Amino acid sequence: MDVNGIWGGYIGEGAKTVIASKAFAKISMRLVPNQTPEEITEKFTQYFEKIAPKSVKIKVTPHHGGMPYVLESNTKEFLAAKKAMEKAFGKEVLPYRSGGSIPITSLFEKVLGAKSVLMGFGLDSDAIHSPNEHYGLYNYYKGIESIPYFFEFYAKG
Repeated sequence: MDVNGIWGGYIGEGAKTVIASKAFAKISMRLVPNQTPEEITEKFTQYFEKIAPKSVKIKVTPHHGGMPYVLESNTKEFLAAKKAMEKAFGKEVLPYRSGGSIPITSLFEKVLGAKSVLMGFGLDSDAIHSPNEHYGLYNYYKGIESIPYFFEFYAKG
């Protein structure tokens, strides 16, 4: 769960000494397999209503939601990606789950029956989506190198 913003009271220019009558927070959550946006929104709302003082009114406004997606590590697609990255980078690939928000991936499998392979070439230290985000050229070029290997290994299946 990420709190993306909090605001309340007087937020305009200059000073005001008022007690806020309303407060707001913008929150996002990454889902895991077997969760739905509707279920998690309901549980989140119920929890906040339970812990809030009786004088506080809670209103949760869902903006959008996407189903989680996991590509199992024993699939043809995953094994081709693993082998491609090992060949390009010269290192053993150690799979791990990582949160991301690309809702179309679960739809590709549901509607088209097509697996999605998300091959990450960045490092945790790249601080992706942060103010000091960066990305090394070595990983960029090795990532490019691994893509044709993926297609080769996938085709051989």
